[in-house]
Amino acid sequence: MKAFFIRTLLILVSVVLLVQLWIFSSLVWWRTQPVQSTMMMRLDYWAEPSKPIQHQWRDYDQLSDNLKRAVVTAEDGKFMQHHGFDWEGIQTALERNKDEGKVVAGGSTISQQLAKNLFLYNKRSFLRKGQEVVATWMMERMWSKQRILEVYLNSVEFGDNIYGAEAAAQHYFGKSAKSLSRDQAIFLAAILTNPKYFQEHRNAGALKARKQMVQRYMRYAEIP
Repeated sequence: MKAFFIRTLLILVSVVLLVQLWIFSSLVWWRTQPVQSTMMMRLDYWAEPSKPIQHQWRDYDQLSDNLKRAVVTAEDGKFMQHHGFDWEGIQTALERNKDEGKVVAGGSTISQQLAKNLFLYNKRSFLRKGQEVVATWMMERMWSKQRILEVYLNSVEFGDNIYGAEAAAQHYFGKSAKSLSRDQAIFLAAILTNPKYFQEHRNAGALKARKQMVQRYMRYAEIP
């Protein structure tokens, strides 16, 4: 019994270490190489292989500054100040969840969301959250803020099988991600909270409120 327990423990430790090595080596490679596929993209493809993933990588200078500012405003206003975790935001989210009696806010930063998109999955669990923390910690120490934002804008979901700013700009507006206007950037940033829903419900009240918030505070956003 003792030998079985030790073997099981060693296997579990080995798996955990292998996962960390995979994440570390991926982050090293992606410091300079385009990210062409993420775990979220793969999960979408595996769920429906007949439906192609829409995604085209674009370098940082090929992405509209309007979109950068709008997304930082919508998703992580303290992006340039924190080191991966917005502790005040997390505390606020916990208090909101306690008041509502359910999870209504996550408090995740752009870095945390990117770690999840690259390596993990959407289903909430302590295991996933713990791995997200580790991956975020590594990313913030290996990548610059510019690289984090660049990869995030190239890999975040903007609709059904639509990933990254270029695919989103082409799908919604028939133009490149570099030429997005202020209003178009605000729309794309606003739908990130629930992209598949807002893709089909563009007049939803929640989306209008989100767009108004981004429009009001966008000029204050700091970007790399």
